[in-house]
Amino acid sequence: MQILEGAEPIRSAGVGARADTAVLLVHGLTSSPQMVRPVAERAAEQGYAVSAPLLPGHGTRWQDLATTRYADWLRAVLAAAEELRAGHRTVVAFGVSLGGALVTDVAARRPELLDGLVLVNPAFAATDWRLKVIPHLKHLVPVAQAIADDIRRPGPPRELAYAWTPLKAFDSFVEQWPRLVEQLPLVQQPVLLMRSRHDKVVPPVSAEAFLGAVGSDDVTVRWLEDSAHVAPLDHDAEDLISFTLDFVDRMASDGG
Repeated sequence: MQILEGAEPIRSAGVGARADTAVLLVHGLTSSPQMVRPVAERAAEQGYAVSAPLLPGHGTRWQDLATTRYADWLRAVLAAAEELRAGHRTVVAFGVSLGGALVTDVAARRPELLDGLVLVNPAFAATDWRLKVIPHLKHLVPVAQAIADDIRRPGPPRELAYAWTPLKAFDSFVEQWPRLVEQLPLVQQPVLLMRSRHDKVVPPVSAEAFLGAVGSDDVTVRWLEDSAHVAPLDHDAEDLISFTLDFVDRMASDGG
């Protein structure tokens, strides 16, 4: 299946003194690497190696996503992390929403692969009553309205994502939430958690669940005061990028 223009994976080799540090960037559900492109490009400009994979089923058409599940996305992120670790002294993972959950899962399962986590509105929990009917509804209705493009800033770029959310794929992620929270004490790496004040997709209870269970004693929380869920494309993008690069630089200075 042909990848949509702009949704392609992003890769850049490191250069100069920062070449031995890599940043893995993982996009959200129904989205594409375009979501994290501003961060990836700035990290590459700074000399860091960059990898932003396209998760299976994404960046083409929603019907392709409907045939994939959380395990498929996790395998792709694990493979990308293993590849970066093989060639770099320090590896920092950056994830938005689903991407944040995926890189956190990798950090707990394979702590040797990641030296630090940057999480932007990661999804671990929600209280929306509709989630309780999805396990039944998914067998009757294939898709729901899009969860994409929650951005306060007007004008382009908008999020390059599907107009529909396949329910079976989505539910495969929701099913993982209790396990993900249960294993959070295993996450010992330094964490930068960025939260959007106007997020309409992931509720505050998600970050609260993370902060209440994560095992790391090095957790920094930054609020993005004028942003919605897709923060890398929103008003606070410059602050988000600055916070991220400062964190990556600290991880590189610490030697991973």
